[in-house]
Amino acid sequence: MRPLLLATTNQGKLREIRQILYGLALDVRSLADVPAVTEPEETGTTFDENARQKALHYAAATGLSVVAEDSGLEIDDLDGAPGIYSARFGADEAPSYPEKFELIYRRLRERRGRVESPARFVCALAFVAKGSVVFQERGTVEGHIVEPPRGSGGFGYDPIFFYPPFAVTLAELDPTRKASVSHRGAAFRKLREYLAQRG
Repeated sequence: MRPLLLATTNQGKLREIRQILYGLALDVRSLADVPAVTEPEETGTTFDENARQKALHYAAATGLSVVAEDSGLEIDDLDGAPGIYSARFGADEAPSYPEKFELIYRRLRERRGRVESPARFVCALAFVAKGSVVFQERGTVEGHIVEPPRGSGGFGYDPIFFYPPFAVTLAELDPTRKASVSHRGAAFRKLREYLAQRG
């Protein structure tokens, strides 16, 4: 089995990605398996740049093939925020996700007088093998912000992201159904196709 490092320690992301890549002849590892490697500073201005930076950094540090992704929530009525800063959004005043939800609701009310806003999740991934980026992909899922938060599945902003085709939030979907429609699922299914063809 070929080793493949997923450049994340986020357990929710790891579960989703491992489920999608299941059945390939891969020994899927995470950053928890290489604790001595330091994190790169994310200096990119797009999801794609950050994914490339992370993949190249971890590949150089470990000598392994690496998949890195950068993902986040873009809210139209907040000019695309939190965007690439989704994980760090409101870190000082809103360190937990329930507090981040309240911060988003407050900013939407201040700006638009309402909470519902078109939004999308974006996932950009980069795959590095032998020191070079050999595959990149981007996945998105469209929906809107909903109040109050709903569902106990998923992670991150899933409870406030309403997916109209199923009339539920992503947090209300079981993991398999979520992977079939999510931004991360879309990007990693393309990676799976690429890896299967590559052998």
